[in-house]
Amino acid sequence: MKVSAWLLLALPLACAVSGVAHAQAAGGCPRLPADTGLTWEHRAAGKADFCRALRADGSEAFGLYIADKVPFKPKGGNRAELGRIDGREIAWYRSEVAGQPNVETRETLVELPDGRIAHVWLQARSADGLRASLDQAQSMQFGATRLSSN
Repeated sequence: MKVSAWLLLALPLACAVSGVAHAQAAGGCPRLPADTGLTWEHRAAGKADFCRALRADGSEAFGLYIADKVPFKPKGGNRAELGRIDGREIAWYRSEVAGQPNVETRETLVELPDGRIAHVWLQARSADGLRASLDQAQSMQFGATRLSSN
């Protein structure tokens, strides 16, 4: 009887812990350091992966689309900052959100070892928010092999 009572208490806790660990490396999404406090929302479509890094309040810190081809084409005149994602040098580009001129936006492309491309984007309402989202996005680790959608 004691064992079954312990299992009833331990099972929900084990499931909760498992869910948090899974959120750090959901589906075809890259790994995030645990200290970001972010979790992944993942959707797969064929060979493509759509990932949203969510804060505890459910808001999006940044998002990415991983596929063989992506629609984003950077324009040199929009280059804003240089950075690194998973050891790869990248350039962040400014973009705009229609009707929201005070929102800071950035986009970049990351070429992955498996030949696919990750299109990463983020939006922030302040310079501090932009810096925090850039830092979090730059903490991703894709790894050396193809990310699995399974």
